[in-house]
Amino acid sequence: MTEPFDPAAVLAEFIERVAAYDPAPSAAPVGVVGVRTALGEATFAMTDHVARALCRALVQYHDPHDRGRCAGCGGRHLDENLHCRDCGRLHGILGEVIAQHARRVAAESTEQT
Repeated sequence: MTEPFDPAAVLAEFIERVAAYDPAPSAAPVGVVGVRTALGEATFAMTDHVARALCRALVQYHDPHDRGRCAGCGGRHLDENLHCRDCGRLHGILGEVIAQHARRVAAESTEQT
């Protein structure tokens, strides 16, 4: 989401969508979630069904900026070109081609000296 949004409204909409399929909608809440932002505060009582759905949604979430870990330093800051902003290593096919070329150039320069 690039435009401003209201987290409380998003959570309320999620709960409303999921609650429609709750097999025990009148069951006692198993938890309460509170949201406090610059837009205000809201609390939401959740049944077991809704709480489990929220947990599954959070577990399945994948950040679009997550491109894995660097094989060199283990950092999590790979850019869109798979270049590690922490140690400078390039990953993927391009990174491997560049690394192989760098090894060839280094080997040739040591042979010439």
